[in-house]
Amino acid sequence: MGKVSAIIYIAVALLILFLISHSPKKHPNHSRHRRLKLRSSFSFSNPTHHEPVAFDPLVADIERRREDRQWEKQYLEHTHPELVNDHAPGHESQPEWEDFMNAEDYLNDEDKFNVTNRLVVMLIKWSFNVMNRLVMLFPKIDADPADGFVTENELTEWHLQQAAKEVLHRSMREMEVHDKNHDGFVSFAEYEPPSWVKNDNNSFGYDMGWWKEEHFNASDANGDGLLNITEFNDFLHPSDSKSPKLLHWLCKEEVRERDTDRDGKVNFDEFFHGLFDLVRNYDEEDHNSSHPSHDSLESPARHLFSQLDKDGDRLLSEEELLPIIGKIHPSERYYAKQQADYIISQPMTSEWCFMVAMDVLGFQNGEEEEQ
Repeated sequence: MGKVSAIIYIAVALLILFLISHSPKKHPNHSRHRRLKLRSSFSFSNPTHHEPVAFDPLVADIERRREDRQWEKQYLEHTHPELVNDHAPGHESQPEWEDFMNAEDYLNDEDKFNVTNRLVVMLIKWSFNVMNRLVMLFPKIDADPADGFVTENELTEWHLQQAAKEVLHRSMREMEVHDKNHDGFVSFAEYEPPSWVKNDNNSFGYDMGWWKEEHFNASDANGDGLLNITEFNDFLHPSDSKSPKLLHWLCKEEVRERDTDRDGKVNFDEFFHGLFDLVRNYDEEDHNSSHPSHDSLESPARHLFSQLDKDGDRLLSEEELLPIIGKIHPSERYYAKQQADYIISQPMTSEWCFMVAMDVLGFQNGEEEEQ
């Protein structure tokens, strides 16, 4: 019986890990959303691509350490090119194994490598460790209420918490680069756009003013001309900010981009051929499979336009775009919900939740009996 239980636990752990690690990193029906996060000066990925955050905080910490090493290497190349060795272009150093593993784990009693046996043992240990991690994380996720079941909302909040930690970590690291006088603040004079913007004036966001002083001032909540870490984090991730100044700035930039006739507002044609598709893309998750016609979309577009047009002048101002700005530039919650939806939708998720809950309850009951 013990062996059967062990096999079941290993199988379930492997399956759940697979589901979590292979959650969709890019939903085709949402690909037209612009992920408004101002990437690091030393970017490791496509600046408009949203990368899901690791489910397990332990894994997230390892990934942060790996990314920090890459960041440090690129920072050194950027600030001290004379110290960089003649590596091939684009070469990236990989994290050293000793950062994550104890080398003695790979040795047998004779201090010789015994890779095959060690891999088998490590796989078994890893499988049990995965299940133990899930058992440990379950009560942390099952928090509202703690009823032995994980809901979509609880998973969304969990993903959101992990994403917030990741975002703040990157912002703090980025602030170290721009805070030239090391006073804990960043002035506009200290900030410079990432190198990929300087190299390509057609990069997304360059013409919309993401790198201009108006954006900086909108992020400066207390108006002292300096950004603290909270304000700098909002500056780098405006779509996740709740600052009224930044939200208004986002609306202003949308009008600036969509206003082809330069009248300072968005007419219906400008709204229909751009903004409406983004809003619809947010609201209707499965609409891409049907490919509705232009004519069938015009009626709901006009209805939404009339709802937004509060003063009835047949034009949308910056203020009138506020109700939909969160759909044009989705926040991290949008992506956290996508990940939660995916996990909940998997056939094995309910069985996993039940098994983990039984383990958690059994562990707690065992503690009570001992007391």
